[in-house]
Amino acid sequence: MIKDFDFWNERKQYLHSKGCNLPYHVGEVWWCYLGVNIGFEEDGTGFNSERPVVIIRGFSLEVCWVIPLSTSKKINPYYVHAGLVENRPAFAMISQIRLIDTKRLINVITVMDTLLFVAIKQAVKDLL
Repeated sequence: MIKDFDFWNERKQYLHSKGCNLPYHVGEVWWCYLGVNIGFEEDGTGFNSERPVVIIRGFSLEVCWVIPLSTSKKINPYYVHAGLVENRPAFAMISQIRLIDTKRLINVITVMDTLLFVAIKQAVKDLL
């Protein structure tokens, strides 16, 4: 697969300079600029390399832990059911947990169901 790292680098420079960290809450699902990444690191999709993520832990206004979501259902301990996101089944890819700058956040989609969020957090703890 050919990846356009040059375009993403330009986009990343813009996001870095925009100077706007959006307020968020743990348990929310957001569209996020995940970007074009190396190897098997999860990429965003589409023209702007966006993907839904769930906010798993906040550290400050500027940074938080997120878990990317996918519509692909895989039977393994690293994919956890996350309910419906924009009327499509979603799965949290817990092995892809990452720290992001909140400048990557685009807009909130929904708040995750409490029981599903607790199951995702437990799966993260089990991973460690």
